[in-house]
Amino acid sequence: MNRRRFVLLPFGALVAGGAARGAPGARGAADVAYPAVVPGRALRFPDDEGSHPDFRIEWWYATGWLFDAARQPLGFQITFFRNRPVDTGGNPSRFAPAQLLVAHAAISDPQHGRLRHDQQLARGGFGLAGAAERMTDVHIGNWSLRAGGDALNARMAGREFSLDLALRRTQPPLLHGDDGYSRKGPGAGSASYYYTLPHLAVAGSVVAGGRTSSVTGTAWLDHEWSTAPMEPLATGWDWIGINLDDGGALMAFRMRGAGDGALWSSATLRGADGRSRTFAPEQVTWTPVRHWRSARTGATYPVGWRVAIGELLLELEPLMDDQEMDARASTGTVYWEGAVTARVRDRVVGRGYLELTGYWRPFRL
Repeated sequence: MNRRRFVLLPFGALVAGGAARGAPGARGAADVAYPAVVPGRALRFPDDEGSHPDFRIEWWYATGWLFDAARQPLGFQITFFRNRPVDTGGNPSRFAPAQLLVAHAAISDPQHGRLRHDQQLARGGFGLAGAAERMTDVHIGNWSLRAGGDALNARMAGREFSLDLALRRTQPPLLHGDDGYSRKGPGAGSASYYYTLPHLAVAGSVVAGGRTSSVTGTAWLDHEWSTAPMEPLATGWDWIGINLDDGGALMAFRMRGAGDGALWSSATLRGADGRSRTFAPEQVTWTPVRHWRSARTGATYPVGWRVAIGELLLELEPLMDDQEMDARASTGTVYWEGAVTARVRDRVVGRGYLELTGYWRPFRL
């Protein structure tokens, strides 16, 4: 979360007797404690690219723009979420869910006109689903995101489409907030550990609509882990991750409260020279300029934006309007996640992804 992106997982509903906790280090009804997210913890690579199973929630979020041989654009998303549910009361069974895994994947194709998407849900273990520590290696069945050499390999086979992509690193990790400690609200306990791998060089194949296409492009990977990434008054969030054409990278988000008012905002900008700057809440302003209404769910999303980060003023326009993800079968929520173009005074300066949550219904963790 920002991923961004803050977990889209009401996982408590997936485990009988589950109890949600909102405070770091808190104990639930089953007497399980989660670690707190605190400032001053140095992120270490590659160890921190793997799973942190003691924390309540974690996600790896890969999004990007692809182009086929005819230079037709496609957006893609492949996301893995890990959740440590409440303790199962000392149940010795190997089937007791110590970890839960969810995956979402989607293709944005303007020629198709709506989002193709799919989802998976499984408990960890038995070789069927899991998230390894100390390196990126997370999977559910034949869906996976795995590190290999200087690349991350993303593979999934869904009902309407499949992806087989290599995401090669070209830049060092970009740390958000205070050296990776990313505040999500006025309370210091609402935070995550958060970094990004921007400007991943992508090559691979996409199968959709009965056609296999070789593709190349650029992607963005967010990795966050946390125990309490939302303030109690938060109802949703808006997030962007933009690969800038000059080699820079921009992440920005705002947490919203009742009436869509901003509770907290933040941004990180890496310049073309590699130097990074973090922006305080008062330096980040989100202004919607165009809305789209889903005929399927009735939700209305602000899909066109003007986002001011310091002196930078970006205009965001989606690759297509219908990029709504219906994830009720796995996480009980509906959100908008889509490819966008970033402009400054009508000049394209980058491409990336926009995430909008809490517009279908107020989100409650």
